[in-house]
Amino acid sequence: MLDTLDTMTSHQTTQTMKPATAAKKLGVYLEATPAEFQEGVVSRAELNALQSDPPEWLQELRRNGPHPRPVVASKLGVSIAGLARGGVTEALTTEQIDALKHEGPEWLEKERATQAEVRKEAVRIKERDAARAAEKADRD
Repeated sequence: MLDTLDTMTSHQTTQTMKPATAAKKLGVYLEATPAEFQEGVVSRAELNALQSDPPEWLQELRRNGPHPRPVVASKLGVSIAGLARGGVTEALTTEQIDALKHEGPEWLEKERATQAEVRKEAVRIKERDAARAAEKADRD
């Protein structure tokens, strides 16, 4: 029985992921990555290497884009849904994001205000829940 367990644990399979998953974890737009990245699979070790020591193409994408919508939303201080409401459905470059910030369209200001309210409400709920937990702990 022990011999069987030894052979079972010694066969470690390499965990791999699709390029889309790896791109998402790296915070880059898949269509802007090199062809060899898009066409292959990425192992966990390769992903870790890309994160710890990013090659020039990855540094360039992170710096100038095009950026995927979650990154665009974060850089603009809005939600992904807010981007869609504002008509932004495609990846944007850093230059395009900066131009939007500079122009300050009405939809962007409105979505930023909405996002600020959402964050304030989240803090309020967290504080309320912490107070309730403290009260419960005092009673118990």
